[in-house]
Amino acid sequence: MAGKSDITADFKHLKIEKLAREGSLSVHVADQLEALIVNGGINVGEKLPTENGLCEAFGVSRTVIREAITHLKSLGLVETRRGVGTTVLQTTTIEARPAERIRPTTVEDILHVLELRLNLEPAAAALAAERHDEEDRRLMEEKHAAFIKVRAAKSQAREEDYEFHYAIAVATKNPFFKVFYEQLSQSVIPRAKLMSIEINAAATDKYLARVEQEHTYILEAILARDPEAAREMMYQHLNRARTMYAKYQEA
Repeated sequence: MAGKSDITADFKHLKIEKLAREGSLSVHVADQLEALIVNGGINVGEKLPTENGLCEAFGVSRTVIREAITHLKSLGLVETRRGVGTTVLQTTTIEARPAERIRPTTVEDILHVLELRLNLEPAAAALAAERHDEEDRRLMEEKHAAFIKVRAAKSQAREEDYEFHYAIAVATKNPFFKVFYEQLSQSVIPRAKLMSIEINAAATDKYLARVEQEHTYILEAILARDPEAAREMMYQHLNRARTMYAKYQEA
């Protein structure tokens, strides 16, 4: 080992599994790294290997590694600094939630909609990556910028969230994806179902920062015409939301 603060040399001795399955690769990478950190395999203050080292260890691309690190950062486990690398900050995750408590019937409705979206929107993102034209590009970028602007102004960004996903549906060039979004309207956005008294403003701001980050990577994959990455990023985005809202149900 080169030193206590850098585990690159000994990383190959950790129980890392190369990934052979298709789809959601960054989720699987993030899950393994999260488990290593939470279980003490990588200590606070230690640095993760370089992107090249992680790519070699997991047998995946740089894009997958970057998305996995983004996920770990959103959980508060690591930080990345230019010229320093990615360092472990703590061994317990932080999950920002938009509300302390939500009515059971509301949670059930949210989970039903997310289940539907998980079975449609990853495919829509992949199609948008393959089929979008310059007008679609302009619209998706415009809606993403609008989300960023209103979130910075401490808005709930419900309408802007909906319009970003709607723009992706339009970019599929399949009218039925478009109709699906038009019929459900803003009800596809979980926050649209929350009452004002249920919302925790401070936690919501942190939660929306993560949503913004996830939207950024979905958009980048689509504009790069990378359908598998677009599918993966959309799946990760929606599945993370489903996992979070399921915790309300468990509580």
